[in-house]
Amino acid sequence: MFADFNNLLAATLLFVLGHLLLSSLSVRKPLIQRFGEKGFRSIYSLVVAVAFVWMLLSYRSAPYLPVWEPPSWTLPLAMIAMVPAVLLFVIGLATPSPTAVGGERRLDVQDARPPAHGILSVTRHPFLCGVALFALAHLLANGDLATIVLMAGLLLLSLAGMAHIDARRAKVLGPLWGPIALSTSRVPFLAILQGRAALDLAGIGWLRFLAAAAVYLALVLLHPLLIGVPLVP
Repeated sequence: MFADFNNLLAATLLFVLGHLLLSSLSVRKPLIQRFGEKGFRSIYSLVVAVAFVWMLLSYRSAPYLPVWEPPSWTLPLAMIAMVPAVLLFVIGLATPSPTAVGGERRLDVQDARPPAHGILSVTRHPFLCGVALFALAHLLANGDLATIVLMAGLLLLSLAGMAHIDARRAKVLGPLWGPIALSTSRVPFLAILQGRAALDLAGIGWLRFLAAAAVYLALVLLHPLLIGVPLVP
């Protein structure tokens, strides 16, 4: 039984540490010098993809071992929490950002838009914030060991990843990072509450909201097929 959990734990650790270590400057720079930018990205993508597939397969094969019994109210609360989670990671994926993969190369100092435009007015890490909320929602509504291991790994990667990206961008971009850091925030809505940014709904656009709504609906309807657990009667 525990061999399956050992596989899941090892795969989750590889997924989390693979992201953080390979993207760190101390590891990234020597690999780029040795294999080139494209070679490094191939290595990075391969490690992350293998770890992700291994993690999902290990999760699906792990036996159900309850650690705690979530109250009945946690499921509707998790479904509510998934709304902003899906909004953040779908809109985040659809929005060019200096904190996204390769985003530092797309940073245009001549861009007329302020750094806190669109979803970046909410948080400069919309995708990772969405993943963190996704993990928290599932930790709330599930008490089995496999889900706790998987979601704790995703939550750790999301939170550590935001701090890691900020530190790396500050070092690589230098003074170009200042306006971004000053007018945006990691924590959603914090820069708005502090008066450093204004909510830019027009910059997000209704098409991105529609796309997020479609993804949320698909996740609810396909949840029995993908996970084996229906969310609605």
